[in-house]
Parts: sequence; C-alpha cells; structure tokens
Amino acid sequence: MMMQRRSVNYLFALVLASAACLSVLPALAADEAPDVLIKRLSTDVLNNIKGDKSIQTGDVSRIVTLVDEKIMPNVNFQRMTASAVGPQWSKATPDQQKRLQEEFKALLVRTYAGALAQVSDQTITVKPLRAAADDKEVVVRTEVKGRGDPIQLDYRLEKTSGQGGGWQIYNLNVLGVWLVETYRSQFAEVINAKGLDGLINTLSERNKSNAKKA
Repeated sequence: MMMQRRSVNYLFALVLASAACLSVLPALAADEAPDVLIKRLSTDVLNNIKGDKSIQTGDVSRIVTLVDEKIMPNVNFQRMTASAVGPQWSKATPDQQKRLQEEFKALLVRTYAGALAQVSDQTITVKPLRAAADDKEVVVRTEVKGRGDPIQLDYRLEKTSGQGGGWQIYNLNVLGVWLVETYRSQFAEVINAKGLDGLINTLSERNKSNAKKA
C-alpha cells in the first residue's frame, strides 16, 4: 500500500512541511499569491525544522504532532482521499468515507513524519507561476536544491471560499509522480479484490503496524 522509494517519502515530507505555517498567519495567507505563499512557507518551515533538535534526533512523537497539528489541517484532505479512492468514493456510505479519511490520514502522517528528520541543508526554489489572476486552482512548480541535481517538487492548490479563505494543497508531484494518482492505482487493486471495507481494513492494519514500529 505504500510508496516504497525513500527519496519520494522524504520529498513528500518537504512538501507537507512547506504548508505548516499556514495556520500561523491565516490572514496573510489569504492575501498572498500561491507561489509567494509556497516560497515563504518553505523557507520558514525548513529553517524551523533545522533548528528543532527533537526532529533532528528522530523524535517520532514530536514529528507526528507537528505533522498532525500544523500540516494536515492545511491540506484539503477530503478531496485528496476522494481522489485517491476514485469512482468508488461516491458509492461509499458516510461512515465508510469517514473511516477512509481517518485511516488515509493516519497512513500519511505515520509514513512521512520520520522523513522530516532528514532535512539538513536543502533549499526550495519556486518557479514563475503560470496562472491567471482569477484561477481557483493552480500548479506551483518548485525545485529542491541540496546535494546532487535539483529535484522537481510540484503542488496543486485550490483557492478556498469563505471568510479567511486561502490556498490549500490537494495533490503533490514528486520526481514526476503525482501522489494521489499513485495511491489511486494501489487502492483500486484492493477495492477490486476486497471492496471498500477491505480497503479500510487494509489501511487500518498498515497503520497498526506503523504504530508498533514507532
């Protein structure tokens, strides 16, 4: 069920980390262009991670707390889960949808939290944004620069509505691979074999295994 490539796990953690400060300055975030927002957040959060000795030493509880409280609230998680589940999402009961979101969130939190400890001397460069002023969905393209060649790291964001609305991440591209599409193909195999309840149970068992390892 998991993306096994360590580099993908690590880079996805950087993507999520770049969203962490959205909860710190919501009024400013609502007024910022998405590329400006990503640049500021990336720089701020990478600096914070580099200065956090608990994260650097691999404190899992500290990292999980950071991801769960600061990062995940700033991702459109319902949309991400629905997209990953695919056409079967509309056939799921409200309880199944709730369980799927809970288990998928736990999966991502536990899987990628430890990768934050690997952040060292990386920087993120944001490429010029190609979007109209009234676009509600955009792609912000960036490069992670450190040791070795620059690595592609892209964000799909949507403009939220309502008071204080800003931009939220709903998909991620690491090394040319979109996260949601990758999970969709994996989830489809389980759904075809075991149904939606089978997917929920598979995710639940994986999360229990990750919790024991932690």
